[in-house]
Parts: sequence; C-alpha cells; structure tokens
Amino acid sequence: MHSNLFKQFQADISKIDLPDQFPFPFTNEPHQLCRLAALELMKNLSQQSGWNQIFGLTDNEASVGKMFGVLVVQDSENNVGYLSGFSGAIDGCNNYTGFVPPVYDLLNPQGFFKIGEQNLSQINTKINQLENSIELSTAKNELKLAKTEFDILQTSWKNRLKNNKTLRKTQRINAQDTKEGKELEQYLDELNRASQLEKIAFKKAMAEQKSIVESIEKQIHQLIAPIEELKLLRKNKSAQLQRDIFHHFQLLNSKEERITVTDIFHNMGEEFPPAGAGDCAGPKLLQFAFQHQLKPIALAEFWWGKSPKSEVRKHKHFYPPCRSKCVPIMQHMLKHFNVADDPMASLMKAPDDLEIIFEDQWLMVVNKPEQFLSVPGKEISDSVYQRIKQMRPEAEGPLLVHRLDMATSGLLLIAKDSQTHKALQSQFIKRTTQKRYVALLDGIIEKDNGTIDLPLRVDLDNRPQQLVCYEYGKSARTHWQVINRKNGNTRVYFYPVTGRTHQLRVHAAHFEGLNCPIVGDALYGQASNRLYLHADWLEITHPQTEKRISFSSPAPF
Repeated sequence: MHSNLFKQFQADISKIDLPDQFPFPFTNEPHQLCRLAALELMKNLSQQSGWNQIFGLTDNEASVGKMFGVLVVQDSENNVGYLSGFSGAIDGCNNYTGFVPPVYDLLNPQGFFKIGEQNLSQINTKINQLENSIELSTAKNELKLAKTEFDILQTSWKNRLKNNKTLRKTQRINAQDTKEGKELEQYLDELNRASQLEKIAFKKAMAEQKSIVESIEKQIHQLIAPIEELKLLRKNKSAQLQRDIFHHFQLLNSKEERITVTDIFHNMGEEFPPAGAGDCAGPKLLQFAFQHQLKPIALAEFWWGKSPKSEVRKHKHFYPPCRSKCVPIMQHMLKHFNVADDPMASLMKAPDDLEIIFEDQWLMVVNKPEQFLSVPGKEISDSVYQRIKQMRPEAEGPLLVHRLDMATSGLLLIAKDSQTHKALQSQFIKRTTQKRYVALLDGIIEKDNGTIDLPLRVDLDNRPQQLVCYEYGKSARTHWQVINRKNGNTRVYFYPVTGRTHQLRVHAAHFEGLNCPIVGDALYGQASNRLYLHADWLEITHPQTEKRISFSSPAPF
C-alpha cells in the first residue's frame, strides 16, 4: 500500500551510516540522509506545474510558502527510503500523490467537518441576513435620529430654563423696587409658579422624547435577540466541531498505542489543543510510518516558497517543528524510541568564574558568557543572578536591570540595592542609556547603515520565538551600521532603541529587516557553535555620582 510513497534515494547512500539514535527532531540541523531526501523533494517540487505560483515563487503577491517534511524510514526488508509530507493543505487540498495523507481527512466532502462547516456557513448566512435587514437598518437610523432630537430638545430646554431663570431673577429685583405688600407677594408667587410649571413642562417633554427612544430601542432589541441566539448557537457548534476534530486525530506510536490530540494536551493541563494540532508535516509522516510498519530513522522539515509576513521563514531553509503544537504530539509518537539529546544542550556553559568588568558599592557590570542564563530557568538554576547572589551575599540584590538571551554574550548591568535598581531601570525605560551590540550576519548587506522598525509579539504556537505583527506587536526599532564585509559575512553594530525579546535576531533575519540571520542563530537561521551576537558597549548615568560612565567588552569572535 505504501509502495508509491516509500521513495528510494536517487543518490548513493551506501556509505552513509544510519544513526544509532533517532536524531533530536526539534532542531533545524538535519541528518545527512534528511538533507539528501529534502534535496530530492525540492527538485520534485520545482517541477510541479503551477506550484511556483501557489507558493509565491512568481510575482503572485497573495501567495505564501509552505512547510514540507521528509522522514527517512526503513522497511521490513531493511531497505532505506523516505516519505514526503506537508503541513495543512495546499490550494484547498490535503491529499496529493506522492505525499503522506493527513492523520484525519478534514476536507472529505462527506465527513463531519465539511458538514459542520456547511452548518456554520448556513448560520452565518442567517446572521448576515438579519444584521443587514432593512427593518433593523431602519430602526437603527430612527434610533439615531430620536437620540439626536432628544439631545437637541434637552439643550434647547436647558437654555430656555437658564434664560427664564435669569429673567425672573431680574423681575424679582425690579419688583422689590416697585411693588410692596400683597402686590409684591402675589407677584413673586406668580414667578415661582411660572418656574415650577416650566420645570414640569421640561420633564414632560424629556419623558415623551425618552419614551420614543426607549420604544425604538425595544424594537431593536427584539430584532437583535434572534441574532444573538444564532451567534451563541454558532459559538457552541464551532466549539463542538473543534472538539470533534481533535477527537478524530488519533495518533500512533511504534507500539501502536493510540491517543487523541485532546488527551495529549489535557495531560499537559491544557483545556484545548492549539488550532491545527496534528496536521503538521512531522506528525503526518510519523503516523503513516507507524501505520505501515516503517521504522523512522530521521526527520527534517523545510520551508518552500515565499516568506510569510510574520514568521522568519526562508525558501529552502530547515526549521524545527513548532513547539506548542508538534513537540507534545511528537513526544508521544516517539516515546518508545531512543531519541538523541538536544544538541543545543551540550552548548550550555557553566563558567568557572564570571568576568566582572566594573564594581562599586551600588552596581556591577559583568561579562556574561554565551549559552549561560541571565536568571534561573525552569529546570536550570545556574545563572548570572545565582552566581552574583553567591559571590555577594551581603548585597540587597542582586537585581538585574536588564537581561540578555541565553545565547547572547556581553555586558550585563546589575544593581546591588533596590534604590539603585529603580534608578537604573528608569534610565532604560526612558531610553537614556546607550547600548551597542556586535553581530556577524550570515550574508552580505549592501547598504552601510539604516534603521529597522518592525513591531514584535510572541509566537503563541512556538514560544519563545517572536513574530512581526503590525496589529498586535509592540514597537521595536533598531539602528545598525556595517563594520566590515568578509568571507560572505557582514559584521555590524546594532543600536537597539527598544528592548524587545529577540529583537536583534528577528530584525536581522526577517525579510523586511536585513534579511540576513545572525550566524549561529538556531531559532531564526542556522545553528553553529554559538550565536554570534555580543553586547560590547554600554553607557549609563551613575545613580549616585550622576556622571556618565561607559563600559566595553570586545566581541570574542
């Protein structure tokens, strides 16, 4: 059954040893066999008629690329080949010749999902019809007019009351000069009576107009009530449809143990799985392999086509499966496999000593090594914070004024007491500090300097990675300047105006930024022996002396 999908390598792989362990799948550094399989798949993709336009490799502005995957497998006769797959659907279809099928075919016209979609579509049509009805539109216009008339009437009456009150005051003063006795008393009573009648008339006019407004509002409420009922019905049916979807995504592992996507995420304490969970390339490939008794050997995923506007994705570059959706699923699917350790974990450093650049009784500046935490993590407590706490137990802090990514090296500012911390943090918030980073970029930048202004927010499906997002992102600005160009790389200075998470890394890698990832960036580029990013210069105003002081640390690369 799998003969058309189990593909023999066109290249000679006889001299390539199979890995002793299943290579760690959540990295963008693929096994050699995966690279060969991916190259063969890329060649096939380039020959697919019409797909260049679908994936934005022509001038089609609306198109965007797609994540593809390859899974190297071994059959029962020890033949080694590979499977090909893609995430989601392509041009409205999730089943193409030569690619593994979805775990569950949501696009089957007779399936519950398409029927459920049709039901939701019918509800949407009814909602749109009611929301755009002439009756509701007329009532809304009448309400708007009635409220306007109410405001005009109220303003007119208030002006009238104010003017008449002033007039009666003048009349009372004049009467006291020209009248006396009962005549004066009777005249003042008449003025008071006129005032009371006028207020009664005002309240009556307001009540009549308010009654008109309330009558129209009641009419609108009666027209909106069925719309709200339909929206509630749509919400409930949509939620049920999502639950049904994840229930039908039943995932296998090598011992053919089945578990639904819902249960996987429930076991993690999540009420609902992320949208699209189970429909990415990696789970599809593993599912097919287990269904057909194919032994998974190594997995890799790559981006094919035009870069999306938000994520950092480049044509033909390898990327790890998404953390929020795929990692929990694939951990179940591979739990009986001997999976290699995370290669990035081996780069974690535990330096013997921290290099102290500057210290006085109020603050410290240390030179943080790369692959070392600024503050304790969930599983690792060793960090700059922990080391300084041990070194200076008498200090009220230590209080880190800012942080550096674990992979980034360089200058880190630490306060020894809360007052100093507050003063220094204020400088960072007000942007009166000066910071500079050195970075080595994987490519040549033609311009000599510029400014990048791309708002950022966290990728909810792939934490801690960041997305460029003009709708919900926070402002992020970076000035940059080329230092030199050599051996296909560009060395630059970065001057961050803001301090967003991964700001320099995304601004370097994103196609609307420099379109050149930092060398060694395992998240937004290609992994290496380290991330070539270093905080080399920092200038602040000392909170006690009020003098400007600066610190420097040459880049170690």
